[in-house]
Amino acid sequence: MKLSREELKSLMKNKLMRAGLTEEHAEITSEILTWSDERGYHSHGSVRVEYYSERISKGGITIHPNFEWKETGPCSGIFEGDNGCGYVAAELAMEKAIEMAKKNGVAVVGIRNISHSGSIGYYTEMAAKENMAAISFCQSDPMAVPFGGTEPYYGTNPISFAAPTADERMVVFDMATTVQAWGKILDKRSRHEQIPDTWAVDEKGKPVTDPNLVNALVPIAGAKGYGLMMMVDVFSGVLLGVPFGKHVSSMYHDLSEGRNLGQMHIVIDPSRFVGIEQFKKSMSQVCDELNGMTPVEGFNKVYYPGQGAAERKDKAYATGGIEIVDEIYEYLKSDDIHFNRYDHKNRFAD
Repeated sequence: MKLSREELKSLMKNKLMRAGLTEEHAEITSEILTWSDERGYHSHGSVRVEYYSERISKGGITIHPNFEWKETGPCSGIFEGDNGCGYVAAELAMEKAIEMAKKNGVAVVGIRNISHSGSIGYYTEMAAKENMAAISFCQSDPMAVPFGGTEPYYGTNPISFAAPTADERMVVFDMATTVQAWGKILDKRSRHEQIPDTWAVDEKGKPVTDPNLVNALVPIAGAKGYGLMMMVDVFSGVLLGVPFGKHVSSMYHDLSEGRNLGQMHIVIDPSRFVGIEQFKKSMSQVCDELNGMTPVEGFNKVYYPGQGAAERKDKAYATGGIEIVDEIYEYLKSDDIHFNRYDHKNRFAD
């Protein structure tokens, strides 16, 4: 099913509001979900709405959170989320970080006690649009085995960075520290498709291709990905005083409780270093040089981070709209708020 941007966003916003989210918070959330779907990041788009709606309905997301902003230094601050909508808290915290970086050159802003915040590339892109360079880290619940281990300890713990160029291009990198994010497997489930045998393992630690048999995800590049997982958890968990490692709350265990997640934004003003114009010029040069390289057999060209997403977005609108799974469309336009499918399930919603 292909939908216009306006129709998809409206359907998601309406569903979230019917679940209980305020119009302001539903507007922000549906905008970021649409941002994901239109770029082909379907694992963090409309496939998530039913889960959010169930959690909102059951009280696991604070409808009217008492957000608090506290500057802890000229270049640091804490945004208290009160287990409100993670999308809203992460966006507001990035706005604070951008403001602080413009004033003082650098901003390190921690966000604590929030719910899931979706594609964190959205927030770093916010900074890039303001001529800033940015990094964001976000912890998640344990679903990946550490290198050499047999039990999940860390989450997919994503990392994102973004930077502007001298033209309309934007470099935006967003990755899970597992071979694939859990949302990718959730997307495959919704499409009734198999997964590569390099993404996850079953209860015996054996590779699986059936997304319904996944027991744990695996880190990228073995010990290197494991180290990155730990880094993300230190910056967005340990450093912020929220639950860390295996103590991070499960996405599905009890949807009536808040998740108390942590996230960290780091924003840098290039004008305090090489200068903004030189920085943007050099970033454009990097993109041009990468695109100009001879690609290996099987590839059309070498892409810079975020280029493929931008092309997918342009292609979607050139060919009739954003494509989503028919079942998700039927749910979004239905009168049902949710189907009670996620509460008190294991880490993989089973």
